[in-house]
Amino acid sequence: MKSWLRIGPALMLLGVCGWAGIADAQAPTPSNAPASTPSADAPKAAAPKAAKTKAAKKPANVYKPVIEQKAMDLLKATSDRLAAAMSFTAVVGYEYPSKLGPPIVYSTRYDVTMQRPNKLRILIPGDGPASEYYYDGKIAMAYAPAENLVAIADNAPPSIDGALEAAYKNAAIFFPFEDLLVADPYAALTKGTMLAFYIGPSAVIGGVKTDMVAWANNDVFLQIWIGADDKLPRRVRAMYRTDPLALRHEVTFSDWKIDPAVTDDMFTSAKAQSAGRMKFAAPAAAPKGVKPLTMGSSKATPAKAPAKSN
Repeated sequence: MKSWLRIGPALMLLGVCGWAGIADAQAPTPSNAPASTPSADAPKAAAPKAAKTKAAKKPANVYKPVIEQKAMDLLKATSDRLAAAMSFTAVVGYEYPSKLGPPIVYSTRYDVTMQRPNKLRILIPGDGPASEYYYDGKIAMAYAPAENLVAIADNAPPSIDGALEAAYKNAAIFFPFEDLLVADPYAALTKGTMLAFYIGPSAVIGGVKTDMVAWANNDVFLQIWIGADDKLPRRVRAMYRTDPLALRHEVTFSDWKIDPAVTDDMFTSAKAQSAGRMKFAAPAAAPKGVKPLTMGSSKATPAKAPAKSN
């Protein structure tokens, strides 16, 4: 979710720093004052001690990340809902730097159909160049319909997890919602958890009641809206820690169907297979710092699933 959220700006440990100056003023001796020479027997005046002034130290206002059980329970509930076949539409908004300074937002739509453990179709009509991705457990295809070109990976990995990993490593193909597609979404969503807390309810996303959760590991900060009744994700906002521009990414989900009727021919394309061939390789470098949660560098132990209450 990758897009989505950058920990640096979002989880910054706040500190208060200040400065203090020390000023010592001495009045000069008037020029017409009579000079006097102290006698040898006169007691010597004690030299004035320099005033020692220490700058008052203000205690650092340090935020200590917390992991709330309620937030983890909601992530577990939404992960459990994604355990079967499903289809949904994801509209991704991502910022891109402009010459004026403020970023411009671009949007991409994804129409997703999947059947666990090894079938996936993602149609991307645009904005921008349209593309299609098919995976049937044996072959993965990335198809550009306007150019009628296709990249085919024969002998693809036997699972969705493996196919997504291979697509990212070999061709920089990255879908911002991959953590929802893998076999264990909860493990992907909670890997290296550093922060998780419940924000509160909302009723303005997708026309349904949702619960808002904040979550972060060492790579990404996420804000997630989860359906209060159906426990399906409705929106995710993300910022990536290593993105030097601190750009924001957002995914909005709609048209959820759990266990829809699917057929094998939905996960392949005869038209794509007959198109001109291109290499299954990255045309350009991936954006810096942006990567799937499943490819995260966090070495922390994934959070354990919360114990089920009786």
